[in-house]
Amino acid sequence: MSKRSKLAILCEIEGYEDSEAMAEAYICDSICPAICMTEGCDYTAHYEPDCQNGYCEECGGQTMQSAMILMGII
Repeated sequence: MSKRSKLAILCEIEGYEDSEAMAEAYICDSICPAICMTEGCDYTAHYEPDCQNGYCEECGGQTMQSAMILMGII
């Protein structure tokens, strides 16, 4: 699944209209939403903004990526 698709799912789960609104909400925080990049797993959690390989508690992989990574901000 593409980064764009996962970012759209993450925005929906977190209740944001789009990624810009989510970025505005978290740009200065030390944590932000992250989503598992495994196909079929949409587990979300809050991780550091630079998270690229965080642990997914649902599928067990090192597959979590933060919204900031998905948006290309970091």
